[in-house]
Amino acid sequence: MNLLSAKEIISIFRKAIDDYHLQDHVNASLTNPFDQNSFEGLLYVKNWIDTVQWHLEDIIRRDDISTEEFVLTKRKIDASNQNRTDKVEDIDELFYKVFSEVDRSENARMNSETPGWLLDRLSILELKIYHFMEQAERKDADTEHRDKAAAKLEVLLQQENDLSICFNELMLDLSRGDKYMKMYKQMKMYNDPSLNPELYKSKV
Repeated sequence: MNLLSAKEIISIFRKAIDDYHLQDHVNASLTNPFDQNSFEGLLYVKNWIDTVQWHLEDIIRRDDISTEEFVLTKRKIDASNQNRTDKVEDIDELFYKVFSEVDRSENARMNSETPGWLLDRLSILELKIYHFMEQAERKDADTEHRDKAAAKLEVLLQQENDLSICFNELMLDLSRGDKYMKMYKQMKMYNDPSLNPELYKSKV
C-alpha cells in the first residue's frame, strides 16, 4: 500500500467528482481508472459512492417527487450509507495492516478518529467545495447569491487545508509509533434483518 499525502488523495477525490459529472446522473456507470485492488482505486470508489449519494439527497428533497420515487430513492440512500461505511472500514483495514507493524513509542496515544473516517470527512468536503464553486459561478443567479456562495467556499477551502494538515500529521504520528489505531466496526443494526426488530418481527 502506498501512503499518499492529503494532496494526492484530494486529487483522486476530485477526479471521481469530475468523472461523475461527465455523466451527471445517479445511475452513472463507474469506470475506475485505478487498479480496483489498490488503495487509490478504493479511494476513487469511496468518493464515487459519496458523489452519487450527494445527488440522491438532492433528488429526495424535490417537492414534486412522487411517493414511489421517494421510497425508491430513500432505499438507495440507505444502501449507499451502508456501502459508504463498508468502504471506510476497508480503507481503515489497509491502514491498520500497515501501522500495526510499527513499534509503539513508550507514550504512544490512540487517536480517537481513524484515518478512514478522517478521509470520509475530506471526501464529503471535496463535494461541498465542488458544488459551492458551482454556485459561486452560476450565471442564472444574482450577485448576492454568488457572493454568499463564494464566502462559504472560502471557509471550505480553509477547512480543506486544516484537514489536510491533520491527516498528514496523523500519518506521521502513526508511522513513528507516536500514535496507534484500533479497528472498531460500526455495527449498524437497521440493515441487518436479524437485528432490526421491524424486520425480524414482520417475519413471525
